Amino acid sequence: MFMNTTWLERMGAPLESNVILLLWSFTVSAYPLGGLTGAVVAGPMAIRLGRKMSLLLNNVFVIVAAALSGFSRMAKSFEMIMLSRFFAGVNAGVSMNIQPMYLAESAPKKLRGAVALTSASFTALGLVLGQVVGLRELLGGEESWPFLLASNVVPALIQLTALPWLPESPRYLLIDRGDKESCISALQKLRGTSDLSAELEEMMAEQAAVKGQRAKNPWELFQNPALRWQLASIVVLSSAMQLCGNDSMYSYAAYVFEEAGIPQDKIPYVVIGTGSCELITSVTCNMIIDCAGRRPLLLGGYIFMAGWALVFMVALSQQTQISWMPYLSVACIFAYILSFGIGPAGVTGVLPTEVFDQMSRPAAYMICGSLLWFNLFLVGTAFPFVVKSLAHFCYIPFLVVCVCTALYVWFFLPETKGKSFLEISEEFRKRNFKTKTRAGFYKGPEEIKTTTL
Repeated sequence: MFMNTTWLERMGAPLESNVILLLWSFTVSAYPLGGLTGAVVAGPMAIRLGRKMSLLLNNVFVIVAAALSGFSRMAKSFEMIMLSRFFAGVNAGVSMNIQPMYLAESAPKKLRGAVALTSASFTALGLVLGQVVGLRELLGGEESWPFLLASNVVPALIQLTALPWLPESPRYLLIDRGDKESCISALQKLRGTSDLSAELEEMMAEQAAVKGQRAKNPWELFQNPALRWQLASIVVLSSAMQLCGNDSMYSYAAYVFEEAGIPQDKIPYVVIGTGSCELITSVTCNMIIDCAGRRPLLLGGYIFMAGWALVFMVALSQQTQISWMPYLSVACIFAYILSFGIGPAGVTGVLPTEVFDQMSRPAAYMICGSLLWFNLFLVGTAFPFVVKSLAHFCYIPFLVVCVCTALYVWFFLPETKGKSFLEISEEFRKRNFKTKTRAGFYKGPEEIKTTTL
């Protein structure tokens, strides 16, 4: 409506329907395109500026995005909304790569999973808050939508206020910059009066192992045979994050709720429940990840998603024949999102930090982020055609992805719970070269000569 009205005022003639559809497609695709750009620049930013400074600088993108969208109606420019979505995507692409890296590198070994997973929990919280403030009674009305689009500046302002008081990643300070004093100071701020000797010794062992190396580029990871299983793992899991069909389930929600007899004006309130499901399971995953481990959560999530995808397709195909099938479809939507949130939604973002060493980690996140945003764009573009071709059985491709990912996790992904980065490196070294090492478990810097995988 805003695009058509703006064009009519400029040119004196309304837009044709196909042109409106094209402009809407550009507006929607600007966000994943920005996310892909952010994922690509996140690695160099993390290396050159550090984790903390990169996160602080990243807020510039979302502030620009908020300003563009907030003043778009005043300027009568829908192009500003397109640019706004692009810059918001850049911000998301950078933060989704660097935040888990910063959190995992700063956390103690026993709490590494839970701390890194808070990024996914707050992402789910943001989704729910967006659904709530997007209600017509709040900021979703005709007069207030610019404020809704600009509301993403609030988290940026909170981060700009709070993050300067927090230290840089201790691992980055010691291993990348070689600044032992700053590393100890950062650890003291993070740990309080705890004994730091064991943790510092472990970090110095990792520093010694990568001594003389520089930060790797993404293509160097593909060329290195010693990283093949780590790379295969993040490629499979990052791709599955978007190709599993969770985002498409949100797209289907309104149709299924309407078929179940929920009044049209009440559907936005029910949709909030879908986001709440992901938030609840994400927080639950955060609480149990360091007890249950990474593999069981991933494996259980994808197995349950495969099962619910099968039931969902049967329910959709029988909706007009059996009176209670629409209610089963509604249950499948909530169950599918719950299954996604309990494992894949959060654990996937933690793994690149754990399975790659300090010199490979930024490049690994660049690959993960690029795959995530590319596949988001791919699914968003292809799903309408999949629905048109397969109708009620449109979830067959997602079912195949979930089954294949579960099989990969079962057969090839080792558990990383409670292990140091060096112990994880050693486990992958065995898998990459299929030889037993004499080093055994981590025993200190004098016994571990390298973590080059």
